[in-house]
Amino acid sequence: MTTPETAPPTPPAPPKRDPNSLLEWAKSIAFAVVVYIVLRIFLLQAFRIPSPSMERTLLIGDWLFVNKAVYGAPVPFTSWRTPAFREPRHGDIVVFISVETPDLDVVKRVIGLPGDTIEMNDHAIYRNGVLVDEPNAVYDDTVAADPAEYRMKIRAWQLGHLARDTAGYAPDRKHWGPIVVPHDSMFVMGDNRDHSWDGRFWGFLPRANVRGTPLFLYYSYDPDTYKPLPGLTNIRWGRFFHVPR
Repeated sequence: MTTPETAPPTPPAPPKRDPNSLLEWAKSIAFAVVVYIVLRIFLLQAFRIPSPSMERTLLIGDWLFVNKAVYGAPVPFTSWRTPAFREPRHGDIVVFISVETPDLDVVKRVIGLPGDTIEMNDHAIYRNGVLVDEPNAVYDDTVAADPAEYRMKIRAWQLGHLARDTAGYAPDRKHWGPIVVPHDSMFVMGDNRDHSWDGRFWGFLPRANVRGTPLFLYYSYDPDTYKPLPGLTNIRWGRFFHVPR
């Protein structure tokens, strides 16, 4: 008696893709992209310190987040800004679009606001006739005297804003003014005074150029080292989450 052959089992059908599941994934990705764009444009911007102009406050190799909402973020493709929480104040650190290079972001400290009369005598800043206390300012007397072109550039922009007679006026990076900050502008300088290309050379900063103020450092490393891969081997752990002031 013969046994009938058993038919091989039918392989299971491949699982069908749920179109609703794919749609939900697409929605999640789209939502994440929109949130990132909104944060990037209106709230936060990552910024890296490439120069020593703000040392000791900010060091080369510092990476920080910039609060763009505090002064009102510009709305793309318009001349509008979102409502500001407050206006820049004396002593604020501001990140702004360079007056000379429009695609470059720069960071400096606010020295003068609209209507202020400011001047510099040796290492001292005077605002409206009062000596300004500057605990963050650093000076380097080993730097050579200003080249002639620097003095010419300082003189060229300041002559139109002097609050006194210009006869015999010969400003340099340590002696200039008095000058009056015009409407809707400010005057900014780097904390590392003798290693900063700032308002002394290119003039007043338009309020419209201001993008925000540093929120906190999220990463920092010292690139001045013999070690390979300093971004991994020479990290400044103590500067993480530091709030610049």
